[in-house]
Amino acid sequence: MTRQNSATATERIAVTARPARPAASGTLQAVLGVVAFSLTFPATAWGLEGFGPWALVAVRSVLAALIAGVCLLATRARVPERRYWPGLAVVAAGVVVGFPMLTTLALQTSTTAHAAVVVGLLPLTTALLSALRMGNRPSRTFWTAALAGAAAVVAFTVQQSGGALTTADMYLFAALLVCAAGYTEGGRLARVMPGWQVVGWALVLCLPLSVPAAALALSYEPVRLTAHSVAGLLWVAAGSQFLGLVVWYRGMAAIGVPKASQLQLAQPLLTLVWSVLLLGEHLTAAAPLTAAAVLVCIAVTQRARG
Repeated sequence: MTRQNSATATERIAVTARPARPAASGTLQAVLGVVAFSLTFPATAWGLEGFGPWALVAVRSVLAALIAGVCLLATRARVPERRYWPGLAVVAAGVVVGFPMLTTLALQTSTTAHAAVVVGLLPLTTALLSALRMGNRPSRTFWTAALAGAAAVVAFTVQQSGGALTTADMYLFAALLVCAAGYTEGGRLARVMPGWQVVGWALVLCLPLSVPAAALALSYEPVRLTAHSVAGLLWVAAGSQFLGLVVWYRGMAAIGVPKASQLQLAQPLLTLVWSVLLLGEHLTAAAPLTAAAVLVCIAVTQRARG
């Protein structure tokens, strides 16, 4: 009788402790995704040294789709059911095509540091679209912290741009909307299929458009292969477009879209560091203050019920 009671008690403890593991793993994967994304703008700036904007976007999509296709074939992944294809189309339009295209156009005239701070609004945009699309109801504390983080990002952006929005900013704000839609739909689909397959099928779905687009762009835009341009292209294709999205969607599926999106508040700050280390850009004194404010907001949102 004693052994049975002990066994029962042990079993209860094991069941209680089990949910913490997926949450911790999901947070780690989301963080890895943020780190991968934080290198996207510096890598894009490198890629633009040797490729035109349209060629860079199209070729990165083709290369990422080839990587995804090989993985899907190697694992004999099943083709998603018809009901999931509209969602995959949203992911493809927002994450595979829209965001890379709009941000690449913006980076022709904007510094990576400025672009990174504007895109710092992505967590709040994603949380808003997630609430509308998936019926999430985060707490007031969550929303207060999210809005505070967004306000810090906006204040930094306005201060850096002298109070006037540019054409590049318009591209970046449009990129926020389409990317948030792709993140939200991808996070929803990652609950019913592996996250890497969500990314993989979205990339493959774009191949009929990306292949001819790449051929056309390469024929019109000059190409100058350098170590930087090749490294930048390879990173945005393999790191940002595929591997980063794989761990990001897995993380969102585990901890939820709102909380995962708030981890991305750290992305512009990481990008600022990369812009200094890799591109030699100079930061203003406002950057550390924004970093401190944003990190506090991240801590609050991760503790708040979402």
